[in-house]
Amino acid sequence: MYRPSTLAMILAGGRVDELGVLTHYRPKSAVPFGGFARVIDFPLSNLLHSGIERIAILSQYRSYSLINHIGTGAAWDMIGRNRGISILPPFKDYENPHWYRGSADAVYQNLDFIQYYGPSVILVLSGDHIYQMDYRKMIRFHNEHDADLTAAFIEVEQKSASRFGVAEIADDFEDGGPLLSYEEKPAEPKGRWASLTVFCFRPSVLFEMLKRNQQGESYEFGRDIIPMMMRERCKVHGYKFRGYWGYTRTIDEYWQTSMDLLGPEPKIDLEAWGIRTNLYHRNIADRQPVKIGRQGSLENSMAYNGCIIEGRVRNSILFPGVHVMAGAEICDSIIFFDNIIHRGVQLNRVVSDVNTVYNRNVQVGSVECEAPKRVTVIGWNNSIPEGFTIGCGCRVNPRIAVDRWPKNNRLADGEEL
Repeated sequence: MYRPSTLAMILAGGRVDELGVLTHYRPKSAVPFGGFARVIDFPLSNLLHSGIERIAILSQYRSYSLINHIGTGAAWDMIGRNRGISILPPFKDYENPHWYRGSADAVYQNLDFIQYYGPSVILVLSGDHIYQMDYRKMIRFHNEHDADLTAAFIEVEQKSASRFGVAEIADDFEDGGPLLSYEEKPAEPKGRWASLTVFCFRPSVLFEMLKRNQQGESYEFGRDIIPMMMRERCKVHGYKFRGYWGYTRTIDEYWQTSMDLLGPEPKIDLEAWGIRTNLYHRNIADRQPVKIGRQGSLENSMAYNGCIIEGRVRNSILFPGVHVMAGAEICDSIIFFDNIIHRGVQLNRVVSDVNTVYNRNVQVGSVECEAPKRVTVIGWNNSIPEGFTIGCGCRVNPRIAVDRWPKNNRLADGEEL
């Protein structure tokens, strides 16, 4: 039997309340990003370029869009005798009465899959972060120091560290060293190194820790497994990552990370990073090239196949199939697949999910929005009534029926429909 040196397990994630309507019908790893891709494309592309060819995706929440996107795995060259992507949904049987109860439990429930391949290193990754990383360097660090666990960290500002799992890392080596302390979302962090949820495990130690964890009431790597390994005096190292890392847990963070694609020197360079995606999902490859009309303009923006731009687009990202009609203006916005923006529409700081129609003279958001409530999110398959005004920081759920739109043709700042 073929035994890969490294087996990757991607935690595809579920619904995140902070992402609101964007995760009503898809896991957070399947949220569109960058004008043509999905968030999970980043760890998948990293694995491709790192030469790691045996991958499992652990998905529990509304997996259809993710399964449809992954397809056969051909987009990431994961078809072959000794390579491939396996999607592992949760299950119940006579021994296991639970769905996945957390990140650690999801891996525990698939120990038979891991043991079948017998890898020398198990790489556990979050599927919902935006970054470029050569995992081979981290695995080399892990093996050179004979670690039981090597976790990747990035330095963050002290004021924001409490939102993450935070470590103190010894400066024994240029790329990291032993973990001196680790706390999950502490109120007063000791360190400034935030977990990327990228873990290299020695299989035998991981198996033992996961089995012990089954006796507890929480089943998470950050909250339970890492502290348990620290208490047991396992060899736990921190690997210091110094590249770009985009966190997309909240709407504001998703919006800001997306804006990092724009500008003369963008922080995220999709081409240089070698990001792969399934171009046959939503027929991206078969759509016509972008068309810009006589009155159309595209300023500091990204637009992809199937877009028709007859209005003005500034500082925005348009996914395939977006039609911006003459007299419409889009600014600082992210517009998903197949939106239609009619004449007289003005969109400012908006994230708009797929298949949404903005009828004539609709206004959404404002350039004067205050930061805490600046981004408005519109759920998929909506038709915004003609002349309707939606304020800053609003949330519109998917598929709002015609008779549910307010009769005064307005949503005030921060309202939800």
